[in-house]
Amino acid sequence: MTKRDLHNVLFPKQRKTLTHFGEDLLLAMKRRGFTKKLLCERTGFDQKTVNKLFTGDPGVAIGTYLKVMAVLGMESNFAEMAAHDEKHLFYVLDLLIE
Repeated sequence: MTKRDLHNVLFPKQRKTLTHFGEDLLLAMKRRGFTKKLLCERTGFDQKTVNKLFTGDPGVAIGTYLKVMAVLGMESNFAEMAAHDEKHLFYVLDLLIE
């Protein structure tokens, strides 16, 4: 898959969500007084990758997001994203009852 195709994989709403997520991480970095240079040093990523992450580029690996969140002290947020999926829980309970 070429790089251009990665941008077409997501629907517009998903793309917007990823863009906002990247922007939120950038704001979290700034609130902590970190610079992009410091973030690169602590994660081992180059500046190009970090910039892509902050723009919500869908080609950035999920592990990259996780490592940046860890450096920002936010890795527990990552673990909680899908942990409380009540709709799925009710679906499973319905299957067990049947």
